[in-house]
Amino acid sequence: MEPYKKVVEASYLTADKVWSYRAILHYFYKQHERMREFIFPEEVFAYLKDQPGFERYTFEELQQDLDQLVKWNNLIATQDPRKARTIEEFKRKRFRYQCTPYTVEFERMLEQMEKSGEGFGGSLEKKEFERLYQSLGLLHQILTKGDYPSDDECSQIWNDLFGYFRTIVKNTSDYMAYLNSVEVEERMQSESFLVYKDQFTAYLRDFIIGLQQTAQKIKAVLQEISLDRLTPFIQRVVAHQLQIPRFDGIQKEQKEKIDELKDKWLSLHSWFLGNAYGESVYEELENRTNEQIRRITRIIQRLGERHHLFRSRKRDYLHLAKWFDSLENLEEAHRLSAVVFGVFHTRHFYGDQIPTDNIHTDVWEEEPIRFETKPKIRNYREKTKAGAIESRKDLKEKMREAYLREKRLEQQAIGKYMRGNEIRLEEIPFIESHVRKMFLTWISKATARADRVIKTEFGRTVKVHIAKDRRILLRSDDGVLEMPAITFQFLDADREETVPAKSSLS
Repeated sequence: MEPYKKVVEASYLTADKVWSYRAILHYFYKQHERMREFIFPEEVFAYLKDQPGFERYTFEELQQDLDQLVKWNNLIATQDPRKARTIEEFKRKRFRYQCTPYTVEFERMLEQMEKSGEGFGGSLEKKEFERLYQSLGLLHQILTKGDYPSDDECSQIWNDLFGYFRTIVKNTSDYMAYLNSVEVEERMQSESFLVYKDQFTAYLRDFIIGLQQTAQKIKAVLQEISLDRLTPFIQRVVAHQLQIPRFDGIQKEQKEKIDELKDKWLSLHSWFLGNAYGESVYEELENRTNEQIRRITRIIQRLGERHHLFRSRKRDYLHLAKWFDSLENLEEAHRLSAVVFGVFHTRHFYGDQIPTDNIHTDVWEEEPIRFETKPKIRNYREKTKAGAIESRKDLKEKMREAYLREKRLEQQAIGKYMRGNEIRLEEIPFIESHVRKMFLTWISKATARADRVIKTEFGRTVKVHIAKDRRILLRSDDGVLEMPAITFQFLDADREETVPAKSSLS
């Protein structure tokens, strides 16, 4: 058997003739609720002719619709031979019809949905928690005494207990969804919500107080009832359920029924006390209810502030006028005016220049900024002035000499720190900052290569060895650098380092 099969019985809800199928099955559902199981086509036809939209509906169309609903397992057709007086009448197979359980549940669900509308229903009733606590108290009393009532009474206690629990779960989840719906959110933002604010907050606050008082008692009872103590009671409930005769061949085994009821008890237990996978639903409900109270309070505060903006300030201005009139001189009036209305004739200037990066510098400590305004006209163009080409040969020569001087210093430093064909940084007590920068450049290039072999700017081939287990302190004139112990090994030891000639840098 497939776990999820196609529900053919729901086909009438989306068929082309849904208007007639639903009318027929709704009539069967209403008769089922009145304990009339078998309906004849003539009765259905008489009912439909009184409904709007069925003025031209014929009995042949009804018969075709009934046959289709039988194919979809919405109706069960049974031949009625009681009124057949001749063989011909018997051969015509006059049928009576009965709706199936799927149809009853579909129509019942649709009726409830149509009554509730498009929004969520539900409520927060603390009385349901009190009834649940009373049922749990009765169950705990029976388990403590060990004096079990009859099987049918045990089943009734169990059904009452989980009936209250299902009502709590359904009503609370639906009402929370209602409070978080878009429709309620829009209504809360309107001024008309101020009329209901006290009713909403009192309702939620009363519920949360009653919930906290009753839920603690329920938790205490649930903690005292273990699953082992509950098993004999569950067995009596299952024994009563198995006594109900069934002819459909789907009667469950006793062990399967016991496991099913144990799972229900564990769901009740985890709803209040939580489980290994997270906190209890009760705590979540309590938090969400408190959050709704805080949310409504914030909305009321915002609406009040918005309402406050449009209120008349006539009294305030009259008070200020009397205050101004009571002052003795103009200087005090100017001071009061500056406090109440602010400083008059202030001007704000904006400049895109940033004289300093220090965020703690005051405006008075900064140098003044020269800002040049430009005319805001369409044809304005900045004046340009033709200039001669300046020769920068002397500046280039100075820069070249400085560069060569720096390279000579680096070359001399390499010879000073070299021991054989290696330079060991851990043996250098003090190093110049520009040489340290050159060494760090070599290290950066070497770490990007797998063999750690690089070529320096002087054309030398160097292999960089980085010790992973030793660290050193490299001291320089601008501070101390902590780094791994590094050794530079010159692979072309016989080659002398040379600084590029002046002509090559021209």
